[in-house]
Amino acid sequence: MSSGVQASVIAVRRLAPGRMVMLTVAAAAALLLAGCGDKKDKDKPASQSAAKVNKEEITVHQINFVLSQQRGLPPEQAASAGRQVLERLIDQELALQKAQDQKIDRDPRVVQQLEAARREIIARAYVEKIGGGASKPTPAEIKAYYDAHPALFKERKLYSLQELGIEATPEQIPVLREKLAATKDLQGFIDFLKAGDYKFAGNQAVRAAEQLPLATLDRFAAMKDGERSFNQTPQGAQVVILAGTRSQPVDEQRATPAIEQFLLNERKRKIVEDDLKALRAAGKVEYVGEYANGAKGAAAAATPGIADAPAPTPNAAPQIEIAPANPEPASAPGTNTLEKGIKGFK
Repeated sequence: MSSGVQASVIAVRRLAPGRMVMLTVAAAAALLLAGCGDKKDKDKPASQSAAKVNKEEITVHQINFVLSQQRGLPPEQAASAGRQVLERLIDQELALQKAQDQKIDRDPRVVQQLEAARREIIARAYVEKIGGGASKPTPAEIKAYYDAHPALFKERKLYSLQELGIEATPEQIPVLREKLAATKDLQGFIDFLKAGDYKFAGNQAVRAAEQLPLATLDRFAAMKDGERSFNQTPQGAQVVILAGTRSQPVDEQRATPAIEQFLLNERKRKIVEDDLKALRAAGKVEYVGEYANGAKGAAAAATPGIADAPAPTPNAAPQIEIAPANPEPASAPGTNTLEKGIKGFK
């Protein structure tokens, strides 16, 4: 096995968390590409060597592979970034050589991690290949999506929100919902929470339309300043007060790239989902031991996907890269609208 490849796995724990993930995936991918053989590396021309660590070399290809994982890296920063990557690879190689002396590479946990990385990378490569067959949306489809979601584009707003998160049991949810509806002023509801020893915390935020759940966007768009909404959460409940809004529409030309990417991603997700369903139907899956109990129901409820892959987000909206029209927050109502109750959040 190439020592440069192993180095990217064994010593990756020494890196910062953000770089750790990048180099772990890069190392495992290089492991697959190298086929656990270092004969190729030894046959490479000397010009491909970036550094030698004792008797082992680190190649330009290794550096370039890691750099390729850094999306959006400006060309003018490539040289300095390459030198930083090289220094990290040198540290890894030194750690690897020491680890090999101590036979750490034979540790069952390390072997298991390598196998898990190999499985994930191969499965992801298959998913990318299947998803790559998705066709790009047509201009007519993009326009139809734009016209069908005015709250995201033509009538897009910035929403100034006051949020109240409440810890509660499922049995307490109906009580909280009824009390909020029956209480005219927010302060009265907060007094009720304090009297009932509920744990709660407040937050203020300004969110653009695309940052809200797509399923709730039309409801927010129809709300008036000062209106409240009640939502059940895994931890309890969330009360959201619409403090104010500011119009910031997006024309079709500006929205087109985001819509095109969004629709393409949705098509890829659907293709992969359908393919995995077909694979499950054609394959023979047998649950054993404790996993056999209720396996059929769990399999039916589960969303098809590759382990550790990002979950599908059909409730997300196209993310538009647009700077706010001005740095001012969305217009906020007077004290009567908020009923002075936000002070009780603390």
